[in-house]
Amino acid sequence: MTDQAPALLQPELLRSLFPVLQQQVKGQPLAYLDNAATTQTPLPVQQAMLDFEQHDRANIHRGVHTLSQRATDAFEAARSTVKAFIGAGQEHELAFTSGTTEALNTVAFGLWGAGPGKAWLRPGDEIIVSGLEHHANLVPWQHAARMTGAKLRILMPDAQGRLHLADLQALITPHTRVLALTAGANATGERPPFEAMLTLAKQAGALTVLDAAQAVGHAMPDLRDLDADFMAFSGHKMYGPMGTGALAGKRKALELLYPLRLGGDMVEWVEYDRAGYAAVPTRLEGGTPNVTGAVGLAAAARFIDQIGRSRIDAHLHALRAQAVAGLQALDGITILAPQAPQAALVSFVVQDVHPHDIGTLLDERGIAVRTGHHCAEPLHNHFGLGPTTRASFALYNTAAEVSRLIDGIAHALKVLR
Repeated sequence: MTDQAPALLQPELLRSLFPVLQQQVKGQPLAYLDNAATTQTPLPVQQAMLDFEQHDRANIHRGVHTLSQRATDAFEAARSTVKAFIGAGQEHELAFTSGTTEALNTVAFGLWGAGPGKAWLRPGDEIIVSGLEHHANLVPWQHAARMTGAKLRILMPDAQGRLHLADLQALITPHTRVLALTAGANATGERPPFEAMLTLAKQAGALTVLDAAQAVGHAMPDLRDLDADFMAFSGHKMYGPMGTGALAGKRKALELLYPLRLGGDMVEWVEYDRAGYAAVPTRLEGGTPNVTGAVGLAAAARFIDQIGRSRIDAHLHALRAQAVAGLQALDGITILAPQAPQAALVSFVVQDVHPHDIGTLLDERGIAVRTGHHCAEPLHNHFGLGPTTRASFALYNTAAEVSRLIDGIAHALKVLR
């Protein structure tokens, strides 16, 4: 299947590729609606990882024996596949990480880790982070500001959770050195105008960092078309294995980073009192990498491309619209960012009902959702709503499952009120 196939995705035909979905929970068919946290892996991804483990498992870059060479080839082939998947250009490179969190920490630490006089960030500099961010794209920048004497500035959303270009323009000064921004808010689904915001910050001379965790599997422009110096994403949110991800970016920007991990394989030479670091991306991949995970991540990228990201995207938008319409028909529900038609998730609160109670009653019906602050506590405080219930969708979810969700929430309201 490709983007030239019929426009409508048929999730019922794809579900057989996901064995985990064939089970029952509490005596009910599983409706897995927690995909913004972790998507499930299809058989092609599992098989690619199993094949590597059974035939090619060895440490890379260090051996002359056949398995080591095959493992090295598999690792570097995976890098090429993932770079092509995100639309990297000639000026880009990609380092494998354990996920978005490590990738963002690599950037934030890398911009101050070299120490006084050598670090990119210095006293008086300014870092702009949006108010929509996951903690992984906020807390590392808080620490970077503390360690360098830089100032952290927050691009706040409006009351509906939207970011505005004019507000960013007002925040940018000659001291702005970094803009860190999400491509899709994991707590609300809001898609900010990140293309224009990255360009605006780039024109001001800042380094630009894009958290693409919630978008890379279905809705991302090519990296070559973005003014992003760095882009971070995770495998487990794009039908790949947990503990995988990448930091991609412009080679010149990656070369600015002081390595987060020092040790094996990221050095060219070592003496007792000094060492010379390897070129990127190896410099940023200290230690034995998750080669099996990289192979699985590449397999997930191929799987998505075979189906077609535009088809996946349209399917997710349709499910989200169905969920919003169903929730709006129930009394006492407030939806976060109902105006975000490009979202692949819906978060909501119910008056006088705790989200954990809703999540528990939904689980009794075999429906898996996420409850809490979704690693975006400051944003929830901004809305004044507290924790929420979040349903998030993937290519294998169906309209029938969304109907089950709405029916389950309606039942929960009767029980809990």
